[in-house]
Amino acid sequence: MKAGKKAEIQVEGKSVALYTLINKKGISVDITNYGAKIVRLYVPDKNGNPEDVVLGFDTLEEYLEKEPYFGAVCGRVANRIKDGKFMLDGKEYKLAVNNGTNHLHGGNIGYNARIWDFSTIEENKLSLRYLSPDGEEGYPGNLDITVTYELTEENELKIHYEATTDKPTIVALTQHSYFNLKGAGNGTICDNLLQLNADFYTVLDDSFAPTGEIRPVQDSAFDFRTPVLISDRIDDEAFVPGKGLDNNWCIKKFQMHELACAGFVYDPASGRKMEVYTTQPGIQVYSANWVDKQVAKDGKTCDMRGAICMETQGFPNSANVPFFPSPVLRPGEKYDEWCIYKFSIE
Repeated sequence: MKAGKKAEIQVEGKSVALYTLINKKGISVDITNYGAKIVRLYVPDKNGNPEDVVLGFDTLEEYLEKEPYFGAVCGRVANRIKDGKFMLDGKEYKLAVNNGTNHLHGGNIGYNARIWDFSTIEENKLSLRYLSPDGEEGYPGNLDITVTYELTEENELKIHYEATTDKPTIVALTQHSYFNLKGAGNGTICDNLLQLNADFYTVLDDSFAPTGEIRPVQDSAFDFRTPVLISDRIDDEAFVPGKGLDNNWCIKKFQMHELACAGFVYDPASGRKMEVYTTQPGIQVYSANWVDKQVAKDGKTCDMRGAICMETQGFPNSANVPFFPSPVLRPGEKYDEWCIYKFSIE
């Protein structure tokens, strides 16, 4: 069936709408062009009962006022850039410092808070386009971006990122949905199983920016190569004390840009399992550490550890670490990356 429009309102003279994609297996996803956000994602449980498994708000006004990156596409560069600056071709660029001493998720007004254009609306897919102007948030180059969401009959939500530039720049996009496979607002993710296909992780400094060191997960709290009950690991002192996971793992793959399985989350209570596949080199796993009793959809309260983000991405701070996978995009090149969330029942 063709993507269905649910609503449309005006913000700053631009149209903001909500579209729904539905497959024949009972999965549906609501997507808005405000921040290219996933607003709702209904997935059946082991008894066939659908539940919305992503955090979000009921109204656009709440997104405008609160904005915790629920469901958003983040960029121009997702995650942290240390001290809000980087060098490119011998020139230093200074960005907004909006997370302690660092630049986070594209700055003060990242792509999560921009109004995108709907460029393609097809039977099972939706494409959104945004032209990020030269100098926006301090980044060089006009960046022409398209993000395509596709819901397949194999219960995959496919996300395709494409971008071109007219000047050398850096780009690293991610999808920042907060997942709770029990249902949004239905408790914590601590009794979920987490598995990550990663032999290494990037070490953080005191500001939560990578130092450049890549360390083996072997014999550490970062070893999720076999499924781990999140509650058994989340309070380890290796993570954010009293909060939880907020780290980047290096996905195991044979070559750059290969589509590889990054891992999965499984909720035994509902039977829902979400596998994550990506062409990107890293995955940031974040346990909603800074969500603080947020009243969200349907009046439910979402709190710390009430969701998990599985953000496939380039390595954080890669603009400042020469041996990390490069975020540099030049004229004539194409940024072309995929993230796939695949749902099943066990």
